[in-house]
Amino acid sequence: MNKGELVDVIAENTGATKKQADTILTALTETIMETVSSGEKVILVGFGSFEARDRKARDGRNPRTGKKLTIPATKSPIFSAGKTFKEQVKD
Repeated sequence: MNKGELVDVIAENTGATKKQADTILTALTETIMETVSSGEKVILVGFGSFEARDRKARDGRNPRTGKKLTIPATKSPIFSAGKTFKEQVKD
């Protein structure tokens, strides 16, 4: 399912227009990205949580040349599914 299809389903389930559903979905995703980028965690009980985690610097290899290199430390966005979400996917 892509964003357009998700907007259609949200509009159908809520009675909102497609434009309203798109605005709400965009606001939700932007808010989650901004919050996680600032170092805070977003928790949606039953669905899951979004957070940024530190990744340590590590040694790597260029697959084309085989040359060793150091991959610098960075932060990565992480999603952890909640209990309800995990159970629904299992069934």
